[in-house]
Amino acid sequence: MTPSQRLAALLAQPIEPTRRMGWRGATPVSGEAFNDRARRWQAAFEQADGQRFALFFADGIEFSAALFGLWQAGKQAWLPGDLTPATRAALRAQVAGWAGDSGDLADLPRVRPIEAHDADAAHAAREALAPAASAPLDPDADGLVVFTSGSTGAPEACHKRLRQLFDEIDALEEAFGAVCPDATVIASVSAQHVYGLLFRVLWPLATGRALQARSLVYLEDLAELLPAGERAILIASPTHLGRLPAEAPAAARVGQVFSSGAPLPDAAVPDALRVFGRAPIEVYGSTETGGVAWRQRDPGAAVHWQALPQVQWRLEDGLLAIRSPHLPGADWMLGADRAIAVDGGFELRGRADRVVKIAEKRVSLQAVEDCLLKGGLLTALRLVLLDEPRPQIGVVAVPSAQGWALHDAQGRRALSEALRAQLLGVVERLALPRRWRFLPELPRNAQGKSTQARLMAEFDPRRPPVRAFKRDGDHVELALLIEATLPQFDGHFPEHPVLPGVAQLDWVLLFGRELFDIAGEFTGVEALKFQRVVVPGTRLMLTLDWQAPGRLSFRYQSEAGGQHASGRVQFGEVATS
Repeated sequence: MTPSQRLAALLAQPIEPTRRMGWRGATPVSGEAFNDRARRWQAAFEQADGQRFALFFADGIEFSAALFGLWQAGKQAWLPGDLTPATRAALRAQVAGWAGDSGDLADLPRVRPIEAHDADAAHAAREALAPAASAPLDPDADGLVVFTSGSTGAPEACHKRLRQLFDEIDALEEAFGAVCPDATVIASVSAQHVYGLLFRVLWPLATGRALQARSLVYLEDLAELLPAGERAILIASPTHLGRLPAEAPAAARVGQVFSSGAPLPDAAVPDALRVFGRAPIEVYGSTETGGVAWRQRDPGAAVHWQALPQVQWRLEDGLLAIRSPHLPGADWMLGADRAIAVDGGFELRGRADRVVKIAEKRVSLQAVEDCLLKGGLLTALRLVLLDEPRPQIGVVAVPSAQGWALHDAQGRRALSEALRAQLLGVVERLALPRRWRFLPELPRNAQGKSTQARLMAEFDPRRPPVRAFKRDGDHVELALLIEATLPQFDGHFPEHPVLPGVAQLDWVLLFGRELFDIAGEFTGVEALKFQRVVVPGTRLMLTLDWQAPGRLSFRYQSEAGGQHASGRVQFGEVATS
């Protein structure tokens, strides 16, 4: 059987009971246990009213059982990439209920797997869990909707037929099947997105590889998730690969690393070679196109992209067009990526659709980025379009050592004016960027993407500038620049401005949720103390320590004032059953 056929028949022909499906931490999960769990989910979805159901799981094996149980019940899965207010609001109008082990959609019915002790469902459970074989999944079923905020911040729904997903698994196995066939698949990315769904869930299920239920948050934790004697395939994002530690002993047991979801910075390749002994296999594609091509930048290897099996490509006026089984139809799809042909593959040359109008002037965002990076004051940046008080370009940037030296010596305005000067001749003066945010690193989500919504949040005037950032597991230190222009000082007090305590607490909640992906609701604060006032001009160190379940300790300190405030914020636990 091909991998796609195995996926279609996954529950129709029960998995071999002794097969090792994967691990939950260091505990093995058998085929028998997976069969039982998937059937219980199938029974639950068969009883649930409605056709569309949102899934939001952190546990990769439970997600797999729920997904295939739902599909076997003839229902459609909606996978939100996040549970932001905008995504929740859009989902509520689309789905009949939800299932998951994290997050909450409280005003929608929640589906739970049929349990043996559920007397009301005992008969249905016996029927659903009976050993009689059922039909394989219909490849033409409209089984999946990936519901993601994407790059614009507006929730978008992308429909996928099962055939598109399963055919892509055939292509991945043809391309990478020789890579550690007996390894355990461990991922730092979520299965809520297409990349994680394909590589973390469907590929191992279809090929007999074991999968680790838990996500790898830090590479230092790899030894905890990889049982003795096992080798691993690591499914990672550019964010995680851009923060590799100096030492990671268990990395020697990683047979291969994959990266997708965003471009892998050139600077991350040498670190990957140092830690893993090989460059990651980078996969190029999108939610809409599926996987398109791959490359691996090992020393001496070609750096261009090679098409995945069954994917055809061509250039149309310098733009990349593709045709593949992963698309909804058989026609060519013309994208907005500029490319050139090289040695049987292609090189990407940026986006062609990044032209906007500012002050009635046409501005190439790609040209702006290229010019700013060439000047030597920045190492990375992203541009956003701001609407208020008028349409303008905002820049979220990481200064170089030279840039930070100018920033610290003469202020943020001096750095932004130097960067604006670089753009003269590239951008007309009326259209020059007017709003700048300088950070120690670009804000990214778990998939390594700097989403529009997250970038836009940096321009909230109530948000303090972050000068430095340090993280060690669940311990984070942020250096905040307390500028006199922060609106929190308004009226508090006119002649002797003091930062309100409620503002300090707001920042704890803001940074805590962003850095630790806290899902529970704020329920209170403990041991709250305000020892010294904070005045404009202070460089304030905020230290956060996440203590699951549900407790975030914090303290504010400065070199001049010592400790300013401390306490513990409590969050409600999220139900997991």
